[in-house]
Amino acid sequence: MKKSVHVVGAVIENDQGEILSALRSPAMTLPDYWEFPGGKIEQGETPKEALQREIQEELKCSIQVGSAVEDTTYEYENVIVRLETYMARIIEGTPTAMEHAELRWIAREKLWDLDWAPADIPAIEKLAKR
Repeated sequence: MKKSVHVVGAVIENDQGEILSALRSPAMTLPDYWEFPGGKIEQGETPKEALQREIQEELKCSIQVGSAVEDTTYEYENVIVRLETYMARIIEGTPTAMEHAELRWIAREKLWDLDWAPADIPAIEKLAKR
């Protein structure tokens, strides 16, 4: 039986309407795919609390978490991932790639130019319609 993980992702938008995209590094599972930064929800955390902690750890900045974007379950080869994405804004700091290979601000209409991790695609589809 495959392991299930519950994760959260931040759709961080700047004042120019660009969205922060994170490239998974060769050391991560699913390397070279783009994703919304975030991570696993730990026991006792709400999704929004987990997202604030993960962004602090991964990007060294603080965010304000807004409305939900999408809640997707995707079955990968070795794991089942439930990904909840939320809109977010940076309230302190500048994003720094601590774990990812690259961070990139990208215009909403250019999101499809990147090769996204499959679990993130339903959120991209929703964002493209907004």
